[in-house]
Amino acid sequence: MKPEIRKDYIQEKYVIIAPKRGRRPHDVERPERIKPQPKQACIFCAGQIAKAGKSILTIKAKKKTEPWAIKVIKNKFPAVSIDNHKAYGHQEVVIETPDHIKEIEDLSLSQIIALLKVYAKRTKAISRDKKVEYILIFKNNGGTAGASLQHAHSQIFATQFLPPHLKDKSQKSQAYKLEHGHCVYCDVIKKERKSPRLVFEDKNIIVFCPWASMHNYEIWIMPKRHLDNITLLTFGEQKSLASALKKILKKINRLDLHYNYYFHQVINDKDQHLYLKITPRGSVWAGVEIGSGLIINPIAPEEAAKYYRT
Repeated sequence: MKPEIRKDYIQEKYVIIAPKRGRRPHDVERPERIKPQPKQACIFCAGQIAKAGKSILTIKAKKKTEPWAIKVIKNKFPAVSIDNHKAYGHQEVVIETPDHIKEIEDLSLSQIIALLKVYAKRTKAISRDKKVEYILIFKNNGGTAGASLQHAHSQIFATQFLPPHLKDKSQKSQAYKLEHGHCVYCDVIKKERKSPRLVFEDKNIIVFCPWASMHNYEIWIMPKRHLDNITLLTFGEQKSLASALKKILKKINRLDLHYNYYFHQVINDKDQHLYLKITPRGSVWAGVEIGSGLIINPIAPEEAAKYYRT
């Protein structure tokens, strides 16, 4: 396949899909996975968690041998906070399991569904803050993805400041709807379910590698129903999403890649189409990417989708 310039579905973002770049010689060592921290020193483990931050929500464990199932705490080192008018917002840590070794892909389906319910519950609670404009739910897995601790956790970040690229995306999505009469991402679903980038679909969700993937093996999980945010998912949709997430993360783990995943929500845009974006961190953005803003991806999304399907 020859290199090809591709544009994002809606925004002015461009990617050069260049498979031959992956065969370049390397003599510089790449970052390795962070070494597991000893359990006794981990601040997110049951014996230490009281020191990690103020508890916001605790989901009880079904097993008597476990201290809790999921715990949400205030971020002890926040970038934004409700007592800082110069950087107002909320920042919370969601500790996904009391087990020091397990990751999301190791959890049961019911445990992952419970995690999605926690995300929804905290999103609903934070949305009541009239100052908040934007909520981001995200997970950093591994050192190259920005994780500082090995114990499985994700974060919720909310601010009164709406990032400009999301304002632009919201405006372009509305312009598309005015022109075509329907949602751009509903059209993306129709297109991608017939494409070689399709990975999986059921009655609730579709899973695919996007046309202009910015990251190696980037993959999206999108509800088929037009939903604005995570609080509106039915139990069936939560179950489908949890099952797909578990399968995908197992595949990414086999590649030995770190990853991020995230949901966006723009509070004052009630007509978004929810999706979960998962971005494995196999890409190294260098001079071209930083200097020009053009992204070079050596893994074509069609090839990535083929990997996820097998």
